[in-house]
Amino acid sequence: MSSSEKKYTVGQTWNALKAAWKGYKIAKAKGELDKQKEYARRIRKLQSELGLPLTKFPQLGKEFE
Repeated sequence: MSSSEKKYTVGQTWNALKAAWKGYKIAKAKGELDKQKEYARRIRKLQSELGLPLTKFPQLGKEFE
């Protein structure tokens, strides 16, 4: 691990996932497609780190299926 990488606890990762979902829902309500994609990437990355199944976001394109 390089000095620029931080190690987060499972609890911190869950909190980040919760925050990412909140951001995604707000962006979706506002119709902000770029932000929806940014949050979808973050959600999937955090889900992967937690060993969870990855949510599909087919409405955002092939990258998110």
